Amino acid sequence: MVTRLSLTALDSARVRREHYVGPWLPEPVDTSADPALGAERAEALDFATLLLLERLSGPERAALVLREAFAYDYPSLAEVLETSEAAARQLVSRGRRALEGHRRQAVDPQQRDRVLAAFVAAAQGGDLAALEAVLVGDAVAISDGGGVVSAARRPVHGAEQVARFVLGVLEKFGQGVRSIPVQANGATAFLAVADEPTGVEPVALWALDIGDEGVRGVLIVRAPDKLARFAAAALSQIDDLPGRL
Repeated sequence: MVTRLSLTALDSARVRREHYVGPWLPEPVDTSADPALGAERAEALDFATLLLLERLSGPERAALVLREAFAYDYPSLAEVLETSEAAARQLVSRGRRALEGHRRQAVDPQQRDRVLAAFVAAAQGGDLAALEAVLVGDAVAISDGGGVVSAARRPVHGAEQVARFVLGVLEKFGQGVRSIPVQANGATAFLAVADEPTGVEPVALWALDIGDEGVRGVLIVRAPDKLARFAAAALSQIDDLPGRL
């Protein structure tokens, strides 16, 4: 039942995205309250993995997740998807082929922390050369405003262009904004918050796709409806961290 409802939701989401303004990013998942969830399901929740899954059709996505994340055998998979066992095997095979070559090995946690620290230091210092050095050559920056708030309408490609974009965003929107480390999708991200007359409001979530060689992607979620779930985390941590990204 859950799988069928999920397929219906996926179809609906795809229709909405056909009319989406600018790039689309997955809604962040707050894993701070449940560290075990982030540890056990880190790969499945990872922003980059979720973006890759968007390449698949609904049935392919369901088949691949049930097979790889939940170890369903093919007879059970066929029953859930209301198809034949042969067709279920084809769905899994097509899903794997579609993702082949795009998946990357998980980075060592210590290396991830070093890259993250270098990125934050360069961004805080406004150091273009240092920021460019921590980005891989084909890095990409994607920002999702959902057509509601200001965001780049197209992805930014290349280390130099991404570095300039990041510093430009921080210069333009960083005044009066503080950034709080949060656990989003099983990894450290930064929630940018601003003091408004109505209280502290989240304005952006910065997540990084990090590999051994450096930062592969800078993902900025600005769509207000996708940030709502992080408001409580911002309010609970705002007094502890006076700085900004």
